[in-house]
Amino acid sequence: MNSELEKLHAYPFEKLEKLLNGIEVITEEPLISLAIGEPKHQTPKFIIDVLKSNLDGISKYPTTRGTSELRVTIANWLCNRFNLPKETIDEKNNILPVNGTREALFAIAQTIINKSGDPIAILPNPFYQIYEGAVLLAKAQPYYLNCVEENNFVPDLSSIKKEIWKRCQIFYLCTPGNPSGTIINYDFAEQLMELSEKYNFIIASDECYSEIYQNEKEPPASLLEYANKLGNSKYERCLVFHSLSKRSNLPGLRSGFVAGDENLIEKFFQYRTYHGCAMPLHVQKTSIAAWSNEEHVIENRKLYRAKFKKICEELSPVMEVNPPLGGFYLWPKLPYSDIDFARKLYTRENVKVLPGSFLSRDFDGNNPGYGRVRIALVSNISECLNAAKRIKRFMKDTH
Repeated sequence: MNSELEKLHAYPFEKLEKLLNGIEVITEEPLISLAIGEPKHQTPKFIIDVLKSNLDGISKYPTTRGTSELRVTIANWLCNRFNLPKETIDEKNNILPVNGTREALFAIAQTIINKSGDPIAILPNPFYQIYEGAVLLAKAQPYYLNCVEENNFVPDLSSIKKEIWKRCQIFYLCTPGNPSGTIINYDFAEQLMELSEKYNFIIASDECYSEIYQNEKEPPASLLEYANKLGNSKYERCLVFHSLSKRSNLPGLRSGFVAGDENLIEKFFQYRTYHGCAMPLHVQKTSIAAWSNEEHVIENRKLYRAKFKKICEELSPVMEVNPPLGGFYLWPKLPYSDIDFARKLYTRENVKVLPGSFLSRDFDGNNPGYGRVRIALVSNISECLNAAKRIKRFMKDTH
């Protein structure tokens, strides 16, 4: 048995179920869960129609690289969305389709990390739990970079000592951030890429929330966009991870892509050839349709904006909440323990939220998730508003 499995933490939702198990709810209100970030807006009909009309693809083996048609579609979307020169993105060399960002974010650590030399992987803290699991199973040491309000929830690169940078092999970045919604800027990207060049580590930028944002005139930039502006048009040491799950409300399709440094893409392709995770042909055809259409994505953002406006207006009298710059989470500060809050809210109002400390680790004398909860506004506006009213009532009754 792989002894590294013993190092894995229970997944946050397992921790939540254990926390709430056996609690007697004292309200007749139906359960509303705002704990899991699973998009619940309706999947566009045209995408479902494409999927149905291409089911004959199940009769053929897919290839690891995916079809040229899919890669060209992704390349066009990537260049148009992030203002990348078309000559810098080659559909064969710079792009690799994957079965959602989750499996790719895990597999990239297995590809990149050289187990000799006491390797370190730097993670934002709090973080998407796959990062940590990937690092531990690749036999590297996680280094948690606390993302706190005083620094606008952006990782403080200046806090990392030279000795850590020297051992770093991969830096996981999430922009817009989960759970804070923070978006990195040019100055941060410049500093990080300078460090990457100096110490020769890979930047893995998880950008799965990039298509959900508040300001239609200021969409979040990509790491590749910043790399190109900084003269790194070959995207050396840079990889970005994108998905249709949040963008197109297709979490069950399991479709995304990785793009960037062609040398890294080739090594990742080699790993994935043996990993056995080629995207099925009917999923590829469906993905082409989704990446080729922006109207449904714009409408999706409108739904999220309207929802955030209503919910923030409802909750603002009892807690400090603001619509996130990107993504679909609220990350409010609480007057007491996040674990106690989640337990009591569930008991009194039958509403589930995720304690922030379940998403983070104690590091450098601090747990940046303590005293916060993640509220996923993924359901329809009426259910989210119902939950917000219950949270508001709970806050007023208990404080």
